[in-house]
Amino acid sequence: MNNRIAVIDLGTNTCNLLIAEYQDKSYEILYQGKEVVKLGKNGIDKNRLTEDGLNRAILAILKHQEQISKFNVSEVVIIATSAIREAINKEWFQQQVKENTGLELQIISGEKEAQLIFDGVKLAFDEIDDHSLILDIGGGSNEFILTQSNKPIWKQSFPLGMARIIEQIPPSNPITSEEIGQINDWFSSRLESLWQQLNNIQIPLLIGCSGAFDTLADIIDQTDPGTKTRIKQEIAADDFTRVYETLIQSTTAERTEMKGMESIRIEMIVPSVLFIKLVIDRLKIRKIYQTDFALREGVLYERIFS
Repeated sequence: MNNRIAVIDLGTNTCNLLIAEYQDKSYEILYQGKEVVKLGKNGIDKNRLTEDGLNRAILAILKHQEQISKFNVSEVVIIATSAIREAINKEWFQQQVKENTGLELQIISGEKEAQLIFDGVKLAFDEIDDHSLILDIGGGSNEFILTQSNKPIWKQSFPLGMARIIEQIPPSNPITSEEIGQINDWFSSRLESLWQQLNNIQIPLLIGCSGAFDTLADIIDQTDPGTKTRIKQEIAADDFTRVYETLIQSTTAERTEMKGMESIRIEMIVPSVLFIKLVIDRLKIRKIYQTDFALREGVLYERIFS
């Protein structure tokens, strides 16, 4: 008999759902959904979750549960990441989710999050080149994983998500050169352990997963968000540079009209591409791949291969 699992990833900006069926070493993705929650709004810089954020999260989970009820799943997993694990009132949040949805929220560590992201990417790539660098950009944190022999040899979660930076250094409209410098300095100084770890290592490939990379691929492909599934897709260096230049010169109104721009990314895509460019330039990376597979697919990988 085939197993069916529903995985809810309650992130800082979005609450994502994956429903999949698996048996032996094979799987099929049956449904994917996304709801906006913005848990970091008006509180992430203070590491405090708000009542409004909780209400948005509960509404999103209840909507996902409606979908889950149509698929006869045998297991529902709900995972919380950076905004919740860093919050001083996370126990209150966890309890409220349980009371309102019946689900036990698993608050995972940054290291566990990075491991699940690696597992999700492995499900997409099967074989990963040595010294590839996996990067998952989130609203609350960014995870880096260095690979060798198809395994993670170093991984770290940095609480430098895009919801945090726009609270720290709110960008103008459009962003100014001075703000770009401030944001780059803010990121660079807090990534010291990454620079040290990768010193003298040539990184052949950056594998980008989650929101910002998905939006980049949608803008390059000129496709509406969520309409194209990509297990893996190369982002050409020229395409990245072109989209980067367009984004950092754009106003909020211009980004709203861009083909491929998801509404949740309008505010955060500019610091996201600054972050990506900083990493590419500092580590002299020449090749970028994007994948839709990340944390939720990592939970599926665990179930298939455990």
